[in-house]
Amino acid sequence: MHSITRTRFEEFFGADSDSGDDFASDDLSLDGLDEELNGGENEYEVAYILATGIKQKEYIRGVENSLRQNEQNFIKDYIGENDNFLLLHAKIEDCDLVFTEIASILSSFEAQIGLLSSEITNLREESTAMGMKLRNRKLLEAKLAKFIEDIIASPRMVDTIIDGEVNEEYLKNLEVLSKKLKFVEVDLMINSSMALKEVKPELERLKQKAVEKVLRTHFSVYIKALERLQLQIATSSDFCNFDTRSNYFSLKTNEQLKSRSSIFSLGDRLDILKKIDQPTLIPDISEANSLKYPYEALFRSLYKLMMDTASSEYLFVEAFFEDGPLFYEVFSGSFSIINEHLDHVLPNCYDAICLMLMICITRNHQVKLCNRRIPCLESYFDKIFIRLWPHFKTVLDMHLQSLRNFDVKTIWENDIHPHYIIRCYAELIASLMQLNCEYGDNQLGINLERLQLALDGLLVRLAIKFRRLKLQNLFLLNNYDMIIGILKEELLRDHFGDLINFVRSYVSEDLISYKTHPILSNVETVVKDFAVKWKTALEVMHKEVITSCSNLLCGMEILKAAMAQLLNYYNRLSECVKLIPGSSSLNKNLVSISSISYEIRKYSRTL
Repeated sequence: MHSITRTRFEEFFGADSDSGDDFASDDLSLDGLDEELNGGENEYEVAYILATGIKQKEYIRGVENSLRQNEQNFIKDYIGENDNFLLLHAKIEDCDLVFTEIASILSSFEAQIGLLSSEITNLREESTAMGMKLRNRKLLEAKLAKFIEDIIASPRMVDTIIDGEVNEEYLKNLEVLSKKLKFVEVDLMINSSMALKEVKPELERLKQKAVEKVLRTHFSVYIKALERLQLQIATSSDFCNFDTRSNYFSLKTNEQLKSRSSIFSLGDRLDILKKIDQPTLIPDISEANSLKYPYEALFRSLYKLMMDTASSEYLFVEAFFEDGPLFYEVFSGSFSIINEHLDHVLPNCYDAICLMLMICITRNHQVKLCNRRIPCLESYFDKIFIRLWPHFKTVLDMHLQSLRNFDVKTIWENDIHPHYIIRCYAELIASLMQLNCEYGDNQLGINLERLQLALDGLLVRLAIKFRRLKLQNLFLLNNYDMIIGILKEELLRDHFGDLINFVRSYVSEDLISYKTHPILSNVETVVKDFAVKWKTALEVMHKEVITSCSNLLCGMEILKAAMAQLLNYYNRLSECVKLIPGSSSLNKNLVSISSISYEIRKYSRTL
């Protein structure tokens, strides 16, 4: 194969080739030629040359001639199309200009689109931010509107609370005000707001007005309800006219006086001081049970309500506002209403016992507030004293004038037994003496002494109406004995009231039977109570007599009579306890009669 290929190669290029020496057989290596030729079998020209055996030069000349001819033809065609080329060139240049302008426009448009895209992006961002701000502002507006609604008091609400009537609308406005006041105290941030700092004082003033109005209404309604429960005891007609042209006692019978004995006798009315701390009266319940009370009971209830209400309001105002004086502004309306009530009641009160009980009640309330360290009513109670004492003195003067102005001709009876007028005034003096022991006022003691002297004067004027000296002395003896009996009974009742009530209710005078059969538990209470307090009570009774009686000898006679009566009461109790089945368990609590007698003799030796 190698040799055949080489032969054809030589034939193709020929021996007379111009490159004769260039292809020396010794220098030219034909190794690998077969592979290259075989690799070119697929090339058309190479295959054609190898097949036809055309020589190189001839083939080259043919190609060159063909190229020259083509070139000439192309030049002719080009020259023939020169105008078209010029026109095309012009058109291309025109297109170039148009494309340049379009490129410029597109570049400008692209730049504008870029700016527009940036602006759109900015607008989108701004729109998002504005949307968020709008949502936040709406949320803030809603919260701000709620905040304003919660702290602002509408003009109608202000007018209703300050000037409106207390009705359903008024109560609704109070509820709204209460919610506003609670709202402003919830959050410290709310309290720090400037708006609230401006509004809060107005809300507090509105609250103050509301509290004033509520308290005025509360006390006004309560006072009106209490007035329906009053039991009228004494009137101005219970005194004789000071010009002596007519008098009370000459117009009243003994039976009529008995029905009005509470004007002069303390009796159970003293219990009001023992029950002074009980809850206030509830008018609806009292009315439902048709209950009536002497005015001192209503006075105690009203002033206890005022004391308790004032105490709580004072403590609240002082703790919440740290402003004690603000209490007097809040409570001024209540003071006015209560004072108006007292202005109406006091001039028409002619019951000396009631007035003295009112003084004792006021003093008791004053001491309680002092012990509580609440000074808010100290000056107010002082003003009440200033009003009560002069009127009490006026009523005592009316009694004194009555005693002095009696026309003995109209009231004298040809009877040596105790006179009913003397009994009435003896009971009055005993009652006031007992209350003065509670209060301890020296001025009252002086007035009672004047009353006693006037009673002695009336008693003497009645006695001398008897023609016989013996009858005069018997009349005086019986009346003085009655006076001592009243005084000793009043003295005992204050300390041994339970014993006296039990003996009078159950035990007969003969000491061997019962009026009604007692319950063992009731007896046990009386016996144990006496065993605990009897010695102390005797000592207190002794001090009371020394304090109350200007005539010490007379006072001691009353004390001895009282102690003797006490011994009699306890002896009746002791004897009758023995008759009660199952009462042996009480023996250890019974005080021996000898022990009581020994203690009584001790006080007798000090006379």
